[in-house]
Amino acid sequence: MSATQSTYVEEEGVYHFHMEHPVPAYLVALVAGDLQPADIGPRSRVWAEPCLLPTATSKLSGAVEQWLSAAERLYGPYMWGRYDIVFLPPSFPIVAMENPCLTFIISSILESDEFLVIDVIHEVAHSWFGNAVTNATWEEMWLSEGLATYAQRRITTETYGAAFTCLETAFRLDALHRQMKLLGEDSPVSKLQVKLEPGVNPSHLMNLFTYEKGYCFVYYLSQLCGDPQRFDDFLRAYVEKYKFTSVVARDLLDSFLSFFPELKEQSVDCRAGLEFERWLNATGPPLAEPDLSQGSSLTRPVEALFQLWTAEPLDQAAASASAIDISKWRTFQTALFLDRLLDGSPLPQEVVMRLSKCYSSLLDSMNAEIRIRWLQIVVRNDYYPDLHRVRRFLESQMSRMYTIPLYEDLCTGALKSFALEVFYQTQGRLHPNLRRTIQQILSQGLGPGAEPSAEQAAAGPDSEVDPDAPALLLGDEAPGGAISLRDVNVSA
Repeated sequence: MSATQSTYVEEEGVYHFHMEHPVPAYLVALVAGDLQPADIGPRSRVWAEPCLLPTATSKLSGAVEQWLSAAERLYGPYMWGRYDIVFLPPSFPIVAMENPCLTFIISSILESDEFLVIDVIHEVAHSWFGNAVTNATWEEMWLSEGLATYAQRRITTETYGAAFTCLETAFRLDALHRQMKLLGEDSPVSKLQVKLEPGVNPSHLMNLFTYEKGYCFVYYLSQLCGDPQRFDDFLRAYVEKYKFTSVVARDLLDSFLSFFPELKEQSVDCRAGLEFERWLNATGPPLAEPDLSQGSSLTRPVEALFQLWTAEPLDQAAASASAIDISKWRTFQTALFLDRLLDGSPLPQEVVMRLSKCYSSLLDSMNAEIRIRWLQIVVRNDYYPDLHRVRRFLESQMSRMYTIPLYEDLCTGALKSFALEVFYQTQGRLHPNLRRTIQQILSQGLGPGAEPSAEQAAAGPDSEVDPDAPALLLGDEAPGGAISLRDVNVSA
């Protein structure tokens, strides 16, 4: 459980949990299952089903303590005692959740070392920003997510260097701008201070603006003071002042101006076009973005390879592109390259054929974050020779983040019957919320009664299924959203 102390009385078969610090209700969590522990550091262990424990232990042993120590150097002592991690089944509907003392994370993420690192470090950062100091309302989630994302990137910079941090940031900001195109620059959910008016689904706030636009504002504040270390000192003082309480944006910004009186005298909060109020309440993209030039050694090759595949003449360009060995790339580089190709889809059929010949077998051996992007390219370009890989992937993946994007793409094109067939074969292994979401995707464009819902198809004649019962739609699950989870997938 998300508790600082736990005991088990074997004679009674009873577990006792105690949390010594005040926490908001959303951070109270309990997990039950066939879970075995293994220590991975002096104050950390992983809990996982026996079949997963060796992998989870080998990938995280020693690393979590390294991340905790880096965070403590930046933001002060870790105040929750233990930092344990429990790996949940792939069907768990959230990628990761920062429950104090016990981070929840889906086991699917173990496939990708770099995404695992980022997701766990993000949850570590929440120990200070979100768990210790919490946003008072859901309308200001950026106070938790924006600050945690900033802290996460300070930790990765200290641990893995600026180039890696800039690559990951470029990858996420790229996704932010993709979401901006889909939603439009006047979308109300692109504000940092979203108003929860009647009819607004709170789950819509779990979007990349909360994370990345929030991060950009925090980064902008750090640039105002001119020194990341001085800003770290401010954040440490902010946490010390407000720990175990809930805050609003004014608390953060007033504390910032009090900590840096010279900036208050310069009226930095009122600079034309960059007013703090505009940051909070204007729709659209961030008013300023970070300089990511320190990551150019990793992002330049990605841009160069993408340009080759979109250049003429194709024969010459493809030959040059084939000479570049992407098997040595970082996951975020390959994912960024495939995202560029996805953005350009549909591509000329000859280009897709060459891409498949060059990369299909190689990408098929890589982690799920890479494979899903290649398979989306296959689907968006109706490339039937690789469709069997799509089927195999959907038969083995039960996570929302690895299924919804493909089902959305399949149902947008000419492959809806293929999607229905695969869904009927796999629905019994899906989380109920995910199953209903995919049903909604599959039912788009079908006339009344033209196609039974998956639950109706699976139910016997005596089953009581209400055909008018609304599906549970959360955030990006809304069927008319036209936003694939690839574009909005975030950790909690």
